[in-house]
Amino acid sequence: MTTVPAGEAEGAARPERRSEMDALRALVVVGLVFFHSALVFDSETDFYVHSDTTAPLAMAAGPVVVWAMPLLFVIAGFGAAQSLRRRGGGGFVLERLRRLGVPLVFSVFALLPFPQWLRWRADGHDESYVEYLPIFFDVHLSLGRLPFLVRGEQFESGHLWFVVLLLAFSLVVAVPVALLPGAWRARALSVGARTVERRPWTILLAGLPLALVCAVWGLEVDYGGWHRLAYLLFFSFGLLIAADERLLDAMQRVGRIALVAAVLLFCAGAPGFFLTDEPFVESSPLAMVGRAFYGAVGWCAVVAILGLLDRPRASSREGGSSLRARLAGYLGPAILPIYILHQPVVVGVAYVVIGWPLPALLQYVVIVAVSLLLTVGLYDLLVRRTPVTRFLFGMR
Repeated sequence: MTTVPAGEAEGAARPERRSEMDALRALVVVGLVFFHSALVFDSETDFYVHSDTTAPLAMAAGPVVVWAMPLLFVIAGFGAAQSLRRRGGGGFVLERLRRLGVPLVFSVFALLPFPQWLRWRADGHDESYVEYLPIFFDVHLSLGRLPFLVRGEQFESGHLWFVVLLLAFSLVVAVPVALLPGAWRARALSVGARTVERRPWTILLAGLPLALVCAVWGLEVDYGGWHRLAYLLFFSFGLLIAADERLLDAMQRVGRIALVAAVLLFCAGAPGFFLTDEPFVESSPLAMVGRAFYGAVGWCAVVAILGLLDRPRASSREGGSSLRARLAGYLGPAILPIYILHQPVVVGVAYVVIGWPLPALLQYVVIVAVSLLLTVGLYDLLVRRTPVTRFLFGMR
C-alpha cells in the first residue's frame, strides 16, 4: 500500500484568502452599477428602461465583461473551498442555504418583480405594482434551463442568476468533491500542482476547456455574456486554487505573461464578434473561433488579475493599514447585499432620470451617482443594522 507524503496528503500548503480578493469582488459589484446604467442608453440590449437618446457607453465595458463575472466565480470557488474545510460537508450546506438560499428566496418576492414592472409600465400598461404581482408570478416548473427551474411569461431571474448559479455550484460540485477520500484528492491535485510548480505557464492551459465550451455551446446574454458551463469551470478552478498554494504561486509568476496573452487573444478574437451577425450563438467558423478566443481570454485575464494584484503587501503606514482594515470590514459583508440591491435601484433611478431634459452623458452620470448613493444607503440603513434584515440578505 502506497502512502502519501504528509505535505501532499493535505494538498500541500493551502493559500489563505487575502484582502485583495475581497477588494476585487467589491470592485466588480460596484462596477455593475456603471455597466447596468450604461445599458439604459444602449438600443441593442433588452434592458428594463431605455432612454430615447442612445450613446455607446456600454461598448467601453466590452473588455471588462470578459473577466468580471468569471473573476467573481473563481473567488467564490476559492471561498467555498475554505468554508468547506472549516465547516465540513453538512455545515457547509447549511451555511450556503442560509447565506445564499435565504436572500435568494427573499429577493425573488421582495425585489425581483420591481424592474420588470417598470418595463411593463414603460410598454404602456397601467397596472399598479400590486396588480402586476400575480402576472409576474404566473409560473410553471421547467427543466430546460437548469438550474433555473421556474419559468413564466413575465417571470425572470434577473440579476439573481448569479446567486442561483453560485448556490447550485456549491451544492452539486463543492460538496461531492469534499466527500471524496482525502487521499484521492491529494494524489490527483499533487500531480497537477507539481507540474504547474515546475512549469508555471501550464496553468494557462486551463483556458482550453473554456475555449471549447464557448466555441461549441456559445455564450448567453442573460448570464453576463458567458455560458453556464463556463461559469461552472471558473468556480471549479477556484476550488482547485484554494487547495494548493503552488497554483496561486504559479499565477503570480506568470501574471505578466497572462496579461499579454489576454490582450493578444482578445484582439485576435475580435473579428469573430464584429464580422458576424450573431457572434454569441452563430455556428460559422469565424464566430466559433472568436468565441474560443473569448474563453481563453477570460481565463488569462483572471490569472493576470490574481497574479498581479493578489499579493500580500506590508503596509508602510499603520494608519493606512487601519483604514484599509476598517474599509474591508465594512465592504466584505456588504458585497452580496449590494449586489442584490443594485439593479432594482439602477432601474428605478433610470426610469425617473430618462425623462429629464438632460444630455445623455449627464443623465448617465446622475443615474450612476444616485444609484450608488441609494444602494449603499439602503444597505447601511435598512439591511446591516438589524438581525432580521441581516439574515434575509445572507449576512452573518
